[in-house]
Amino acid sequence: MKFQVGESGVIQGEFEYGELIISSNSEIGFRPVQLLVSSLAGCSGGVLKKVLEKKRIKFDSIDIEVDIERNEAEANRVTKLSLHFIVNGNHLNITTVQKSLNIAVKNCAMVQSVKDAIEIVETIEIREK
Repeated sequence: MKFQVGESGVIQGEFEYGELIISSNSEIGFRPVQLLVSSLAGCSGGVLKKVLEKKRIKFDSIDIEVDIERNEAEANRVTKLSLHFIVNGNHLNITTVQKSLNIAVKNCAMVQSVKDAIEIVETIEIREK
């Protein structure tokens, strides 16, 4: 990976998919905290999808709602993330879906990378379509 910091403070990263613009100003680019939260939600949501598919559990979609807590006294550090997964579909079994989430969390590289520094709470619900 390679990044360049411009005079304005904008940080540009070049990746296979394209350019990523990072800035503390959300009108110019993605804020670092947004990228942190996105990587955790994206990784755990993607792994959950794969686990459900491997178990042949049919679902329509997965929504992820995230609440974040920060400590202003410690450089506004992220202290806790609550990830609430909503699995949409018909005739879903909450016990099976919960077990799938447990497997997903154990296999999400991003969650495992920060679990000792940030409290991660995962909850799940089913919504019938």
